[in-house]
Amino acid sequence: MNIIEAAFFLCFISSSNVHFAGATKQTAGNITPSENPFTPKASLIRYWNKRINGGSPPPSFFLSKASPLTTVDSTRFASLASRHALDTRLSDFCTAAKLFCFPELAAHSVTEKHGDDVGFSVYSDKNFTNYGSDRLAGADTFKNYSGGDNIGVDSFRRYSRDSAGHDDGFTNYAGEVNVADQSFTTYATGSTGGSGDFTNYHTNANQPNGRFTSYSDEANGRSQSFTAYSENANSGAQTFTSYSKNGNGAPNGFSGYGSGSNVVKSGFSGYGETSNGANDTFTSYGGDGNLPVNDFKKYGEGGNGAVYGFKSYRDQSNIGADSFSSYAKDSHNEKVNFVNYGKSFNLGSDDFTGYGQGDDGGNVSFKTYGQGPSFKAYTKDGVVFARYFNNASSSGKRVNKWTEPGKFFRESMLKEGTLTQMPDIKDKMPKRTFLPRTIVSKLSFSSSKTGEVWRIFGAGENSSMAGIISSAISECERPPSYGETKRCVGSAEDMIDFATSVLGHGVVVRTTENVVGSKKKIVIGKVKGINGGDLTRAVSCHQSLYPYLLYYCHSVPKVRVYEADLLDPESSEKINHGIAICHIDTSAWSASHGAFVALGSGPGRIEVCHWIFENDMTWTTVD
Repeated sequence: MNIIEAAFFLCFISSSNVHFAGATKQTAGNITPSENPFTPKASLIRYWNKRINGGSPPPSFFLSKASPLTTVDSTRFASLASRHALDTRLSDFCTAAKLFCFPELAAHSVTEKHGDDVGFSVYSDKNFTNYGSDRLAGADTFKNYSGGDNIGVDSFRRYSRDSAGHDDGFTNYAGEVNVADQSFTTYATGSTGGSGDFTNYHTNANQPNGRFTSYSDEANGRSQSFTAYSENANSGAQTFTSYSKNGNGAPNGFSGYGSGSNVVKSGFSGYGETSNGANDTFTSYGGDGNLPVNDFKKYGEGGNGAVYGFKSYRDQSNIGADSFSSYAKDSHNEKVNFVNYGKSFNLGSDDFTGYGQGDDGGNVSFKTYGQGPSFKAYTKDGVVFARYFNNASSSGKRVNKWTEPGKFFRESMLKEGTLTQMPDIKDKMPKRTFLPRTIVSKLSFSSSKTGEVWRIFGAGENSSMAGIISSAISECERPPSYGETKRCVGSAEDMIDFATSVLGHGVVVRTTENVVGSKKKIVIGKVKGINGGDLTRAVSCHQSLYPYLLYYCHSVPKVRVYEADLLDPESSEKINHGIAICHIDTSAWSASHGAFVALGSGPGRIEVCHWIFENDMTWTTVD
């Protein structure tokens, strides 16, 4: 803080303290005598009282999201933000403001070489550089690595390089982690023999992100296997770039990859390029998943004598999409076999461009293929289709796992005495808070300035954090749907402004009281329709993953909002107080929306209801 800022700040504190000296009340919407009246929390309370009619204080769940910054820190970081210098104090900023930031691993780098076998158990947040290089035989094992962490960040650089007969085993790696970021760069490059085994990798993880770059390049006879990889994971992305490039006789097996995952994206670019005698198998890949997306670019291009097999690929998944560009192009004597490919629960899409083009002496076969793909510039010879299904959609009576029981329901279910299944309403996001408007207003939030945002939050160009930031900004910049008004907000004041701009100043914000009963059977108790149960308009706000607390808020016309006591089915005691919203007009929804998969029917034919999950909220006019 410079001299002018310090003088202004002291003057501001001095003059304002006199004004608020009489504050004595201790309710949620007032300032206690011991609390500094210039904290972001105190400022939010004043803003609420100014903008919201009715005299009710802000509810505690809303106030708990206020920035915890002190008055001094708030002013200091706002000054840094105005000078585009927040990145110089990023660690302090993230800690003081309770943000979601990846830890700095420079101080946790493991660079030593071990001559003996090492077993890593219950290990996390390490950066392995030049580890295991030139090892002869032996094995290193990683067990329970980064398991259960909130944020798991690990990198392996120049690992097992030029080793011979050396084995690496990753068991229970980053399982149950909230946000995972693992990077494998120049891993096993130039190695001979040996193996790398990934078992239970990112299992049940939320937002898993793994990058395999220059992995096993120029390796000779080294095998890699991925078993139960990203199983039951939620969102996230896995990328394989220059994987096994120029390899010789290196088999890679993907078994149980992405099974049961939700919206996980995998990218294979330059995989097995110009390799010799490669043998890759994809077994139970992306099965039973929701919206799996896989992108294969220059896979096996220029290879010689390779065999690639896709078996039970994307079987029984919900929709999904695959893109094969320049796959096995200009290769020699390569075989590509698709068995039980793309038998999705609902019709997805595949795009084959330049597939097998220029192949010499190889063959491509499709057996029991269940999609309606697009084939462009596809090799004309050596292609066999056996049992091709142009539409793999089922009768609609089967229930895919992604139609979680209770996630969507009809309005008629909201009746006292109804026994029903409660979905998982727990918040899976990392804990964060809003930023004060004085800071967030000075931070760039635009796709044209993502580089600046990455710099502020220490995100490398191809890092998981960069992807998280870009994804959130992209979703916020998406044009609104028909009849929708939307805005992303990073401060509590901005949320209040958006809600009142849509609904007026006489508003109430509600959320489900707690998470008791989540994923269990509950009984509906007393039900009350907000505004008499009449058709109304609401503003719903849902969290987006971002370094600070960011909400995607949008107007929701033609809805009915309910609050209901939730009872224990055995004791009949009240265990929760739920807020439910019923969308009466679903005509603009996609036909593939999960609600229609769960309930049947289609857009505009039925109303769809759902609970307001933990830390989401809905605004309505005063009852």
